[in-house]
Amino acid sequence: MSAPWLDQIKWNEDGLVPAIAQDHKTGRILMVAWMNAEALELTVKEQRAIYWSRSRKKLWRKGEESGHVQKLHELRLDCDADVILMHVEQLGGISCHTGRESCFYSVLKEGEWVPVEPVLKDPKAIYNK
Repeated sequence: MSAPWLDQIKWNEDGLVPAIAQDHKTGRILMVAWMNAEALELTVKEQRAIYWSRSRKKLWRKGEESGHVQKLHELRLDCDADVILMHVEQLGGISCHTGRESCFYSVLKEGEWVPVEPVLKDPKAIYNK
């Protein structure tokens, strides 16, 4: 039996909803991922971002490998009830698996996507690979 607030969300045909992680201080969009009801409920319970990994088909606690946890400050639902917005504190200052602050680091310039933000930490050092 799910919580009534979960029933108000318009889940897609796969039982997922997109979730946007936004820095609670700067407003910067850090990343977008997917959540199922269990991930969202655990996010609220644990006060940290927990997503559903579509590629691994399992729950993914942001930072479980990298240590770059997203601490939840506020959870919002959009007007159509089909997108979650999370105001988070990004521990370690890196949200992207590429070692950057944000997953949105490329800008379209003259028909090409150009990375315009620095790698803050080598991903090999983050993931010990």
